This record gives sequence, structure tokens and C-alpha cells, in this order.
Amino acid sequence: MPKSKISTSSLRKIVLIGNYLPRTCGIATFTSDLLTSLCEQNASMQCWAVAMNDIQEGYKYPGQVHVEINQRNLSEYILAADFLNLNRIDAVCLQHEFGIFGGDNGSYILELLYRLKMPLVTTLHTVIQTPNQNQMSIIKRIGQLSDRVVVMSNYAKQMLQDIYNMSADKIVMIHHGIPDIPFVDSNYFKDQYGVEGRRVILTFGLLSPSKGIETVIEALPSIIKQHPDVVYVVLGATHPNVKKEQGEAYRLTLQRRVKTLGLGEYVIFRNQFVELNELCEFLCAADIYVTPYLNREQITSGTLAYAMGSGKAIVSTPFWYAEEMLSQGRGRIVPFQNPLALAEQINDLLDNEVECHLMRKNAYTFAREMVWSKVADKYLEVFAVVKKERECLPRPLLKSKTIDLSLQKYLNPKLDYIIHLTDDVGIYQHTKFIIPDRSHGYCTDDNARALIAVLMAKEAITENGMTDKLASTYLSFLDHAYNKENGRFRSFLSFDRQWHEDIGTEDGHGRAIWGLGEAITLTDSEDFRSAAQHLFEKALPPLVDFSSPRAWAYAIVGIRAYLTLYGGNSEVHRVREKLANKLMCLYKKNASDDWPWIEDSVTYANGIIARALIIAGHCLKNKSMLNAGLKSLKWLLDIQTDEKGHCVPVGNHGWYIRGKEKARFDQQPIEILDLIEACGEAYKITFDEIWIKHSQNCLDWFFGSNDLNAPLYDFKTGSCCDGLSADGPNRNKGAESTLVCLMSLLSQKQLFNHYLLDKNLVKDTGGKKGR
Repeated sequence: MPKSKISTSSLRKIVLIGNYLPRTCGIATFTSDLLTSLCEQNASMQCWAVAMNDIQEGYKYPGQVHVEINQRNLSEYILAADFLNLNRIDAVCLQHEFGIFGGDNGSYILELLYRLKMPLVTTLHTVIQTPNQNQMSIIKRIGQLSDRVVVMSNYAKQMLQDIYNMSADKIVMIHHGIPDIPFVDSNYFKDQYGVEGRRVILTFGLLSPSKGIETVIEALPSIIKQHPDVVYVVLGATHPNVKKEQGEAYRLTLQRRVKTLGLGEYVIFRNQFVELNELCEFLCAADIYVTPYLNREQITSGTLAYAMGSGKAIVSTPFWYAEEMLSQGRGRIVPFQNPLALAEQINDLLDNEVECHLMRKNAYTFAREMVWSKVADKYLEVFAVVKKERECLPRPLLKSKTIDLSLQKYLNPKLDYIIHLTDDVGIYQHTKFIIPDRSHGYCTDDNARALIAVLMAKEAITENGMTDKLASTYLSFLDHAYNKENGRFRSFLSFDRQWHEDIGTEDGHGRAIWGLGEAITLTDSEDFRSAAQHLFEKALPPLVDFSSPRAWAYAIVGIRAYLTLYGGNSEVHRVREKLANKLMCLYKKNASDDWPWIEDSVTYANGIIARALIIAGHCLKNKSMLNAGLKSLKWLLDIQTDEKGHCVPVGNHGWYIRGKEKARFDQQPIEILDLIEACGEAYKITFDEIWIKHSQNCLDWFFGSNDLNAPLYDFKTGSCCDGLSADGPNRNKGAESTLVCLMSLLSQKQLFNHYLLDKNLVKDTGGKKGR
């Protein structure tokens, strides 16, 4: 059964690291072509490059290059990693060649890779058979840091396994990309290069002594003797590194040898780095392509791949890549530095047109899998796979120095950041990093949470009057949000003070009732309490007609708080009972032994459902309801705890659908608060200390006891990241995340104090628990 192709539509942003045009080298061409092809194959995706510079002034790069790194400056590698981490990249693709990075054998690149939080795919353009100790160490470390390693031949894949002990599952073979060149008659293009009527032998690429051009020159007299219409074209500028160290010494040596042998009319040197269109035309004009390289340990060759893709008859020395690519009649192999053998094979091909054409056809057909569109598709599929793997099985960041968890319960909360997010209207909904984002304005949900949070924190805040001032602002917002014409809370207020709707969300209404009910019991101001009470009682009736279980659940929690002071209000009692029965009906209808839950999906704010069932079951003396709440809470904790013991809130990229795999990311702080508070209710009713342990385990998620060892809470400012993604915390720090983290801290502190009180009561009453 064929393997289904993975969707790449989820990819939003890919970054390539390597050399980039107009820098003249093979990797620059490869990186540029790969980036262009990726964009063509997925037009909705952003793709840009980090370019390595070998000269201080850099190059005049196109707009696709967003970051440049001086290869000799280690600090620039570190800054580049920070920049990439901030930009929410889906995957980084490194083009690796030892010589293009700074440090001993290019070791500086490791400093960048260590810091990356997103998946890494590394393309190895060189694999050395006998590496020195440092080269071996670097490739092994790159292999460990990479989610996949791409090579361009099966020979390279085998070497990575045999020599570098790399797992076969990590290695992917993807051909070197080539332009899609038509299979044409070479005579059509010859006149534009002045070689009409002649048979063209071609070698192209950056010139260096390792290319072995002299071998072809030495073979030419024997070729010309049988085929005097031959011309040999050497196309390509001298390699920049060679030119820097040796100038044009190698080219001049070749030209002198041509002159000595009297081959002036048979050899053409084109000393230029040609653009792709012109290169393709040169290839189309050639009859035979020769790669006379001297180095056997060459694991890939873009020039050979291009020649195959243009359907050339090819003669090559036996470097590794050529041996693999030219097997099965796709080319001819001759010994290194053997002009006679080279001349013999070229003459044979020129003499046997049918066999030469068959070789061309074999090479061209094979190379259809190497055209850039197909290569780009394979890279995109690899990117999509590693992105999904990271989301399902995250890779922890470098071990963070998390706060001593045993001290958390003694730490006082901070309102600095909440004050920063609040103006005279209310608390801003979203931020760009830590800067309030006015484009999203304010929402009722967050002002309801903020009302509870600042009143919970009142005892810990020393600044006189600050919590009262903040609480007044948030209560005023809720009062303004209430639409007296329909009895409903509106949800979203723009920065220019315009409501987006007349009727807000049911969840927002439920949270407003929750906030008002808690405020009634938390405030010590009679006037403030009266204002909250009045609004609470006006807004309560619509809840019985709602369909949202979470709206019911938040309201049940708010009602419990209200009834602690106004227990004689029989109408509020009746509303609570109706809402609790609605929740219980859903539970009975949907729950099973292996899925004790009210719905067929576990989505957001799940702990509030369990908490409401526990509260209502206890208050209504409904044992079945209480047990349903406890059972669903235990199940929620089980499915949201990793086998290593840390908390893993269900991810919002797919949630957890019954019968399917649970999404790992993005993990949301709101789930933590609701689980903590539900655990607190469970402990207060059962006195089972396991709930305190579960609660603490959930709280520790904020401080680095999570999939990535990454703290989300900043004790210095009191801010909290908006969530945990596969590549690290979301660096935006909005109201919801900051408020729920503060409330989680305060709830856990209250629970711990409650626990200590219970211990004293046990001691004072001779072992009998008392309230």
C-alpha cells in the first residue's frame, strides 16, 4: 500500500542558512535555487535566508536575505540564533560545508545551532570518509542537533551510518536540484557561441586545481586525431578562494599547456560565472560533458547533476557521486588522471551515435526526479514531518535554571506588569512581546479575571490603595460591558471605545458572573460589594438559556462565591441547580469508563468543568455529581501528564478528539489555572493530599517543569508568556496568560495554607478532621 503524502500546507515560515548569490560558489547557487523553488512550490509560505559572508563588506544580496553573518565573528552567529527564535520559524535548513563557517573546521556554526528552538534540517554537501577528530565531532554534533540530515547520494547515507554512527532513520536522501532543461539537439544552440558545425566537449564550474582540466587537455590530441571537428569549452570563473591565494596561476598553467600542444583552436576558456539561463544554453550546446575531477571523496557535484538533467553524454573520473549517478548506462567512468582512457571513451561515444543517444536518454530520464520542483517538494515534506514530530514529541531546550520549587509558596506576587497593561478603561487584551497592542483593545473575559486576580493579591501588595484602584477599573469595565437592553455582556471593546457587538460570547458572560461573584466575597468595601452584587444579580438570568458548558461552569463557581454571603437568595440557588444539572446531563450522555468527559473533545479551560461538578456536587449533596467531577479531574490530569511526570496541557493545534491523538502544542496557561483550582476543590472536600501534589505539578509548568524545560513566568516583572510552542515559549505576554499565572500562584499559596490549617486541626481534634 503506497505511503500517503504528508500535507505541507501547515508550513508558514522556512529559513535557509548558507552562502547566497551573488556570492560565487556552488553552495550559494544551491541555496538560492532551493529557496526560489520552495517559494514556487508553496506560494503561501514565507522563505528567506541567512547568508554567510567571507568578506567584511558582504555582498549586494536580494531581498530574500534577511540576516548576514560574518563567518569569522562568533557573536554574529549567536545574534542570528536569537533573531530566528524571535521570528517563530517552522524549520531551519542548514547548508553545511566545513569551509563556509568560521572557527576550527567551521565549528562556529554549532554556537548558532545549539540555541535554535525550532526543528533543524541539515543538508551535508560534504561527507568525509577519513575525518580528523574535530571534523568527526562536528558532524556528530550536527547530527544530534538536527531533526533530519539530508544527503544527495546513497553512498553518503551509508557513510554517515558506518563512519559517524548516525541513525538511518534520521538520514534522508534527496537529489541535488537541477533546472528543468528540455532534451534538445545540441546543434540548435551552437551558432550563438561560435561553435556551429563542431562537436562540443564541455566542463563547467568554478576553476581550481582539483578539477583536473589538464587531463582533458592532454587527451585532446588523441581525440582530435579521429575527430578534428571537436572543440573543448572550459566554462567558469576561478574559484574565489583559489584566486585569493593563488591568483590565476592554475588557469595560466592550463593555457600554457594548450599553447604547447598546439591546441589553440580546439580549446575555449570562458572565464565567467554565468547566470542560469546562459548556463542552460551552454549545456544544450554540448555533445559530451566531462568531469575529470581528481578527488575521489566528492559526495556530490552540482555540475554533474546539471549535465545529467540536460541529457548529456557524460564521461567522468570515479569520484563517489559520479560512480553512483552514472551507473546503469547513464555515463562512462575512466580512471583518475588517465588521458588515454579518457580519449578512448570520448572517441567511442563520438563514433557510436546510437549508443551515445541511449546514454543521454538514460541520464535524462533518471534526472527527472532531480528537477527543482520535485526536490523542493521533498524538502517541504521533510520540513512538515519534523514540524509535526516536534509538536508531538518536543525536544527540551538547554536545561534552564528554574526557580527552587520549594520556595514558590513563599514568594509574593507582583502586580507591576498588570499595572503596565492597564489604563483608565481596563486591561489590554494582547501585547506584542511586552508592549500593549492597542489594535486588539480590551475584552470582558480578561477584565473579569483581572478583577479576581487583584483582589486575591490584596494581602500581598504593600502599595496603599493600588489593588482597590485596579479593582475599581475592572469592575467599571464589566459594568460598561453589560448591555441593559438585552441583559448580556458584550465581549470586545476597541481602543477607540467602540463595542464590536451588542451580545458577546456565552463564555465571556459566564466569566463575568464568575468575576463578580468572587469580587463580592473578596472585597472589604461595602460600596464595592454592593456594586458587584447589583450587576451580578441583573446578569444572572440569561445563563439558564445558554448552551456553553464552560459558561455554565464559570457561573457555578461565581454563584458559589456569591452564596457564601447571600445564601438566602433562593433564585440564585435555583439557577445553580439548573446549570449543574445541565452539566451532569452532558456527562451522563457522553461519558464512558475510558472517556469520563462531557464532550467528544478536550479543548480549552477543561478544568473548570471538573471544578464546577465538584463544587455543585458537594453543595447540592449530589454524590453522583461529585464523583463525576472527581473522576473527570483525575482523567484530565492523567491525559495531561507526561510519562516523565511533568504537566502537558492539551495543545490548541487540534486539541484532543475522542479516538484520535492528542495535540501536543500549543499549550495554554489557562488550562493550568483551571486544573489547579479544581485540584484545590478536590482537596478541600476529600482531604486527599494527592490533589495538592497534582496542583503543584501543574503550577511547576509555569517555571520550567514542562516539555521544553522553558520557564514562562518572569518573577522579576510578574509577566507570563502566552503559551508554550514546540520551539519554545510564545514571547508575547498578554493579559490572559499573566493573569492566570498570577491566580495560579495565589491559588496554590492559599491551598498550601489551607493544608497547613488542616494539619493543625487534625492535631487539635485528636485525629478528627474539622472545618
